[in-house]
Order: sequence, then C-alpha cells, then structure tokens
Amino acid sequence: MASRLTVLSGPSGVGKGSVVQAVRHRHPDIWISVSATTRSPRPGERHGVDYFFVDVAEFERMRQANELLECASYAGNWYGTPRAAVEERLDDGVRALLEIELQGARQVRESLPTSRLVFLAPPSWQELERRLDLRGTESAEVIRQRLEVARAELAAEGEFDAVVINDEIEAAADRLVALMFD
Repeated sequence: MASRLTVLSGPSGVGKGSVVQAVRHRHPDIWISVSATTRSPRPGERHGVDYFFVDVAEFERMRQANELLECASYAGNWYGTPRAAVEERLDDGVRALLEIELQGARQVRESLPTSRLVFLAPPSWQELERRLDLRGTESAEVIRQRLEVARAELAAEGEFDAVVINDEIEAAADRLVALMFD
C-alpha cells in the first residue's frame, strides 16, 4: 500500500532543518528524504546524511536523466530530491517527509498531487531576521537576498494544505507529525 508524501517548505531561516531533525530523533519510523545540492557543506553537515553534496556537472546529469523528483536553484546553488528513493519508500507504505523550498514544493504538487504540502512559518518577521543573523554562516548580502526571497515565500502560504508556526522546535515537530498521521 502506497503512503502519502509530506512536503515541508517555508522561508530560509524559519527552522525547517531544526524541525526535521526533531522529527528524525523522535519518530525514526518516518523516512526523511536527503536532497542533492551543489552548495558546499556547512560545518557539521555530512554527505549522504544532511545532503548529497555534488558538483554542478553531476547535478545536471541527474536532472537530464529525470532522476530528480524536483529541483530548483536557490541562493546561487542547485537543490533537488532524488526520485527513486522517495518512490521506493512510498510504494513500501513508509511515511516520507521532504524538506524543500517553495519552487520544489510546487513541482512536487504537479508530479505527486496526493502529497500533503505543509508550510512552516516563523512566529514573526523579526524572528525570521534574527534566526538568519544567528546562523553566522552567510554574508550580510546573502542574508539580504534570503530575506527578499522570504517575503515572496511567505506570500505563498495559501498554496499549502496546512501551516505550522515554528514558535518552538519540538512543538512544531509534533504538529507536523500529527499532520502526517492524519
């Protein structure tokens, strides 16, 4: 019996990765897709665990071979979801979670219309700015670009099936998991 895919999306800095980490630790029965990206690893990130870190040529090969369920360019890097692993888990009836950006969520909606799209929202704009600043991994210019994109992404909230406000990581993870089991 195939399972339904859940897609988590939201603006950069909203805490998608932190919420997904909380889901991973508390609900090991939920399979979390690992995306491919052309960006460099951040401190502590591991290949095959956090992302599949690939060069642009390999990413383009995967895209041309239709090996990606979705892909998009964001902040100067490419991101995409390897298709085969997702389809295998869904066919096996495993609950699957994708953490992707807005363009990718729209592509998944097109290719897998039964997917549930969940928007992760910040408690406030000021909190989103604060979280991006606290990361300490990007220049002021990259943060400014991410905030510009975030304004447009927040306006797309209505395209999603459900909204979870990330006011506290564990509580947001619990709300997300409740939606996955609904």
